[in-house]
Parts: sequence; structure tokens; C-alpha cells
Amino acid sequence: MSKIKALLFDLDGTLIDSEKFHFNCWNEFLDQYGVTLDFKDWLSNYAGIPLPQNANTIIKKYKITEVLDGFIERREQLTFEGFRTKDIELMPHALDFVKYFYEKGLTLAVVTASPRMDVEAVFERNGLAKYFKLFITRTDVSKSKPDPESYNICVEKLGLAKEECIVFEDTLNGVKSAVAAGITCYAIQNNIRAHQKLKIADQLFLNFSHVKNYILEQGVLS
Repeated sequence: MSKIKALLFDLDGTLIDSEKFHFNCWNEFLDQYGVTLDFKDWLSNYAGIPLPQNANTIIKKYKITEVLDGFIERREQLTFEGFRTKDIELMPHALDFVKYFYEKGLTLAVVTASPRMDVEAVFERNGLAKYFKLFITRTDVSKSKPDPESYNICVEKLGLAKEECIVFEDTLNGVKSAVAAGITCYAIQNNIRAHQKLKIADQLFLNFSHVKNYILEQGVLS
């Protein structure tokens, strides 16, 4: 294996603990239509899927009589305002992991299905942008995850071989995207019930502390 030079991170649910935030945003938004989502249903059927796709699913499922584009735009504005004004917690051990490997000289990048305005709002508020060389967002691609386009673009822009990168993801769509791009993928998911469907990843962990220990003990970077 080539020496690893870059670590590529998904954002929602991988670096930041935002799934409950997105869930709450949807229920706040859907209240006007008399619709309430269940959190278990959210985790099973909506988490890790781009907002426009979820919007289309919800409109059809709950027979909401709205034009899709306007529905998406208003829902995305609510997300942006939330990211701009609320502190979103990082996932357990994520900050230590990012700082450690940044200081070791690895290149760090974010590859996310969120739009650029949301990503910029999150990193402006949490101050972590300095650790990351590149951000690839939904705004930068024509096909979102599970399509491999976002990871292919990221590796190309970094000027690296895919064998020199590791991807970190938390959902099946994200893992599928990395696998389809031909990049080693580590799934990080503290919900053990989700582990079965994530087994297509190269490795599976509960949190970033376990990943760090594995990388150091197995000499993954050398």
C-alpha cells in the first residue's frame, strides 16, 4: 500500500453530531403541514441522504402540495440559519483525531453532501477550517453520494493517488460513494444496529479514538 498522505472526512454524522439537528429542523419545518417524523424512521430512511432527495421523498410520502424547488429552498434556508447561529457538537474524539493527524503533516479534506453555504457556516462558527485543505460539497458536484463523483473530484484536486487516501464515513450512502471511487473507507458508527449494512467498508469502528488506535497500532500510515 502506498504511504497514506490524505484523510477525507464526511461531515454530518462523521465529523459533526448533526443528525439530531437535521431531524429537528425537518420537524420544525414540517409542523406547518401537520407532519412529524419519528427519529428511528429518520435514522433508517433519511440520515446520510442529501436534503433534496429527502424533500422529494417527504413530499410524495405525506402528499404535500408544494412545488419541490421552493420546498427545498425554504428548508435549506432553515438549515443554514441553524448552522450559522447554533453550536453543533463534534462527534466523540473527532477534534483530537483531526488535530493529531494535522500535526503529523497529513492533508485533511471534507467531502460532504451538504451545500457549500452550510459547510462554510459550520466551519466559520466552530473555527476548524484551518485544519482542512479542501472542501468538496454538494454545490461542487452534479451527482451526490452514493455516486463517487465527490471523492473522485477531491482526490483529483489534491493531486494524489487514491491509494494515498483514507475516507471516513458514517452512512451506507457515504461508504458506497467511497467504495465506488476505489478509496479505502473506514466507517465510524456508534449505533451498533447500523453495523451490519456498513460491512462493505474496509474497516468498521465505534468512534475516532478506536480509529486512531488502529491506525497507530497497525502502522497504516507507513
